[in-house]
Amino acid sequence: MKHPHTPRGWNLRWFKNTTMMSGLLCLMLFFAGAAQAADAEEAELGSEDKACQSCHDSDDIKAKVTQAGESISMRISTQAFLASMHNETSCTDCHEDADGKDHGKVPVPMKSKRDYRLSFQDSCTTCHKKDVAEFKDSVHAILLSEGSDKAPTCSDCHNSHTLRSVKLVEPIANVPCATCHEDIFKAYSGDVHGLERVAKGKSAPLCADCHKSHAIQAASLGDGIRDSCLNCHKDTAVQHEVWLPNSKLHFQSVECQVCHAPNAQRRVNLRMVDSAGGKQLMEKKGVPQFERLATAADGTSRGFDEKEMKNFLKAFNLENPDNKAILSGRLELRSGLEAHQLSTKEEALKDCAVCHQAGAVPFSSVVLTMAGPDGRSLRQGVEKEVLTSATSLGSLRGFYAIGSTRIKLLDYLLVLVILGVLCVPIAHMSVNRMFKARRDKLQAERQQASTK
Repeated sequence: MKHPHTPRGWNLRWFKNTTMMSGLLCLMLFFAGAAQAADAEEAELGSEDKACQSCHDSDDIKAKVTQAGESISMRISTQAFLASMHNETSCTDCHEDADGKDHGKVPVPMKSKRDYRLSFQDSCTTCHKKDVAEFKDSVHAILLSEGSDKAPTCSDCHNSHTLRSVKLVEPIANVPCATCHEDIFKAYSGDVHGLERVAKGKSAPLCADCHKSHAIQAASLGDGIRDSCLNCHKDTAVQHEVWLPNSKLHFQSVECQVCHAPNAQRRVNLRMVDSAGGKQLMEKKGVPQFERLATAADGTSRGFDEKEMKNFLKAFNLENPDNKAILSGRLELRSGLEAHQLSTKEEALKDCAVCHQAGAVPFSSVVLTMAGPDGRSLRQGVEKEVLTSATSLGSLRGFYAIGSTRIKLLDYLLVLVILGVLCVPIAHMSVNRMFKARRDKLQAERQQASTK
């Protein structure tokens, strides 16, 4: 008998272990498939729904042609519907206006695909009240209320007949966000998160994990994206403290993507915030202050210099005396596309000189921003010299990067202070030395007078 640690014994043990693991994996897949099949068998169409599907699950059913010339398929797979999350919903729950006598016999005019999808919004709100409550304040809902033909409706993102749980790791191409945000989605597909999901089949974060599924806000609003990063990477702050000086200050003023998308272009974003609480200011709908005041203040149309920016803030605060604005600087990427091209942590920037040196590239591009009514940034160009101007101290509170935003006048004042501090003892010693002979002579005369 061979010893178990000999090559032959090792190979035999490896073969047994591999066979056992393969068997367990097959059993897991079998039971998972059986459970899914059981769920599909449990779901069954009602008699009225069977009548609907007798036509709609047929190869003979014709597509609907809208007045705009668009074609809409009327074919609905019964099998796909029973496997969906709506399998217990009856057809008439959503299609309330369908008359069994006239349906399919009397032509129903349809203006466009867009109008058709909008007509079902109320059907969704009947059951999904929580999702609707989250959606109503989102950037998509605001665009929809403004009549934008690009703002997504419920059915633009969710196919009501084949809807499946978002917890399932499905092919990345099935993510509905890709329909509108194609360029960004392509960038994401090739970054560290996308590759984890595509190449390795893991449940790496998708769009909704960072941007939420219904309560979607503009990426530039608040610190939502940074907080999304920290929700998954919970030990990030501790890990950065090991090597990064003032790590907490960096997290406040530098977006995660600035270092984790090393090939991207960066800029300084001077965000308008409330001086009392530091909350980002948002423009009121129908009251376009930012653009009006920025146009009036920018005399050269080349971006604010320090004087123009000071005048702009003064004019803004005169119109808003109860909500005084100051500027909060943040280092960010110039493009949302680049923000979705994240690299592995080994490739992330760790060179302090990228930002902390005179003439650093990230500080050569500066914008002043205020959140619009929908949360998206309203921007005004700013000359880079503003960051190093002494007259900007009042508005640029707390934004300082050693070596990059150095204010020369403060350096000169510091030198004067140091010289002043040194001059006091030197002057004292010089005066003391100058009058020493006289003091000695007076002291000698006093001593002689006292001996007489």
